[in-house]
Amino acid sequence: MPLKPHVFDYEPVSRSGAGARNFESVFDPPEDKEAPLNNVPATAPAPEINPNDKEELAANNAARSLLIKRGHAVTFVGLFLFTALVYFRPYEVFPSLKWTSSSAFWVALATMAVFVPSQLALEGKITIKSRQITLMLLLLLGVLLSVPLAMNRAMAWGGFVEFLKVVIVFVMLVNVLRTETRMRLLINLILVVSCWMSISAANDYRLGIFNLPGARIEGIIGGLFDNPNDMALHLVMMIPIATAFYFTSRHLIGKIIYPICVAVMIAGIVASFSRGGFLALMAATAFMIWRLATRHRALFLTVAIVFASAFIALAPGDYQTRIATTGDSSSIQRQNDLKRSIIVLIHHPVFGVGINNYVLFSNTDHATHNAYTQVGAELGVPAMAIYLLFLFSSLKPLRKVGSETSHNDPKSRYRYLAAGLEASLIGYMVASFFASVAYLWYLYYVVAYGICLTRLYHATQAQALTVKARKDQPESARRTIAHEPKPSLSLS
Repeated sequence: MPLKPHVFDYEPVSRSGAGARNFESVFDPPEDKEAPLNNVPATAPAPEINPNDKEELAANNAARSLLIKRGHAVTFVGLFLFTALVYFRPYEVFPSLKWTSSSAFWVALATMAVFVPSQLALEGKITIKSRQITLMLLLLLGVLLSVPLAMNRAMAWGGFVEFLKVVIVFVMLVNVLRTETRMRLLINLILVVSCWMSISAANDYRLGIFNLPGARIEGIIGGLFDNPNDMALHLVMMIPIATAFYFTSRHLIGKIIYPICVAVMIAGIVASFSRGGFLALMAATAFMIWRLATRHRALFLTVAIVFASAFIALAPGDYQTRIATTGDSSSIQRQNDLKRSIIVLIHHPVFGVGINNYVLFSNTDHATHNAYTQVGAELGVPAMAIYLLFLFSSLKPLRKVGSETSHNDPKSRYRYLAAGLEASLIGYMVASFFASVAYLWYLYYVVAYGICLTRLYHATQAQALTVKARKDQPESARRTIAHEPKPSLSLS
């Protein structure tokens, strides 16, 4: 089912006032006709109030708005801190902070402890309804079912626990990202990490510091990003989003900083020497141009081809050689693992060989280097189908937002942000064909951003329809309603 609008879930984080408005204006465009709904009643049952009676609406909304405005503010702070710990990993950069190595787990646990009662108080249920959440829970079930049949159950159980963490954080993100400000804050945090990694990678390449086989740099941040291919995949996903932020920024500082971020991250991809990253960057760039170009698409795509040619021509000679080479030992090994993972998938089609267990079936003791066959070989064909549905169901709402805004309001910030997030997912789908990243954070944060943006867009559309209905109401009917007795308000 298409994602349904939930109008009443999205309210400003802070109290209304000059200070709150100034704070939000740093990250959001000024309020306009596209701003999310303000002072909308909560999802709890409300008394019957005629929408034309503005005084009653104002009173009802004023009574309800404070709780909603504060909804999940503490949980968002926890998620923000958790994301900073997961992406920055400060204990690796500063040895004196080694004692904080498990801090992300405890922050996530505390955040979940705050989230559950807050969510139940706000909406009366543990999560909103979303096709992506349903599919992710089904994928988690597939992971769990693969554990008893795994050759190494300890490895499989460890993989289940790690993916369970991803699922829990994803569910919290979908419910907590209630405003564009929160989404932008989180993305800007990750952009800082991305630029830092890119600058370090480019500097290591300049100095000839190659710590990995094949004369390749190692990411400055471990965990998710020490592998240059995984780092390139992440940077590819962030570049379209940073580009969308540039188009939607109403401040000079944004118009300056975001293009710099894009240039720095492109340099990081070059320094990574990732062929998959290069292909994904070209695909994401072409896709975003296609989405945003309302006319003369062929001309813009020609420009994109010229850009790609210039990109390769201006890149270091070693990078050009790397991109053009498909018969080296690394490429051959990846091709062999891809074939081997397909064979394992055919022989274990229902539940797979268990999460994290493919390495035991590999001829080279390596992962599949392909997210799709990774899921298929380790969890089975049904889980792989669920994974693919998750990807495409995440694209569909964004495509709908982009299509509607391109016709109704081509300059809408929702159009640019939807195109950026959609291009980010396209980049992931291409790059993940060369990386075993199906259970990692990269994808799920961006999908959560997409759900947030889509629901904000639907809230804005609902507000516009409500305003239009009020304007269309006959003047005589308004006068009649104004003289009727006012029903008493109850928040019970």
